[in-house]
Amino acid sequence: MSRIVQQAHSKELPFRERFAGGAAQGLMSAAAALIAYLPAKPLGLHEGFWASITAIAVVQAQLGATQTSARDQFAGAAVGGLVSAVIVAVAGEHLAAYLTAVVLAMWTCWLLNVSTAARLAGSTATIVLLVPHTGSAGWMILSRLAEVGWGVAVALGTVWLVNWAESKIRPPARAGSPD
Repeated sequence: MSRIVQQAHSKELPFRERFAGGAAQGLMSAAAALIAYLPAKPLGLHEGFWASITAIAVVQAQLGATQTSARDQFAGAAVGGLVSAVIVAVAGEHLAAYLTAVVLAMWTCWLLNVSTAARLAGSTATIVLLVPHTGSAGWMILSRLAEVGWGVAVALGTVWLVNWAESKIRPPARAGSPD
């Protein structure tokens, strides 16, 4: 699969390999989304679709890329959630508070040297401050972190399992071989 991923980025991948790679990515993402969603309610996560969305966003063909994506997803949710909690406590929930939370969440990611998580922090601030919720903002933030954490864990587990199974089915290519 790594050769397919490398070639896909250079746009030289033949149709048959694009077809197989896209099907594999779709199946792995769908499996992770389903595994993240089904136990969400029993786990106490009332908006399990966030776990599914996170799993889909995190799944990559290679475990290393999945780990990087997982780190960014969780860091962005954590920073966005914490900044939003402070903003809500200090300023309440209104448009100026929302805009401030987005800027501060993204800025904080840059200060913490996880700039790749900044967009996700801004998205989390948007969810906390603009999506209607029945409980407190604090409860929404904790729920969001739990849902993201669950989706991240499922994505990592799914990709690890697929990569492990692939290594057992097809031994790694030797140096100098076309695969």
